[in-house]
Amino acid sequence: QVQLVESEGGLVQAGGSLRLSCAASGRSFSSYCIGWFRQAPGKEREFVGALRWSSGRTIYAESVEGRFTISRDNAKNTVYLQMNSLKPEDTAVYYCAVSQGLLLKTEPALYAYWGQGTQVTVSS
Repeated sequence: QVQLVESEGGLVQAGGSLRLSCAASGRSFSSYCIGWFRQAPGKEREFVGALRWSSGRTIYAESVEGRFTISRDNAKNTVYLQMNSLKPEDTAVYYCAVSQGLLLKTEPALYAYWGQGTQVTVSS
């Protein structure tokens, strides 16, 4: 049984930083990808970025490229989303998710397992 447990989000001022974590358990994730998504009120779930667990390769949405960084700690089976230069438009519930296979995917429907979501609010 795959479990993903996200850290608590928070309230941060525009221009600030916040780091989210996603602790994964239940199997070896060496042949999986971890994605981060977000969903603002009234909007569809949006791709933020993804990491291939085996190689650490990452891809990002254009809206966060250069500001957000995804990394992993193999020993802790944990993936991180470091968010810098936050903007009010980054306000959303953030989710981590797991997709089997090495192809980095951007579509939420291709991810089988999801964390509980955590609220990030950026004030102007």
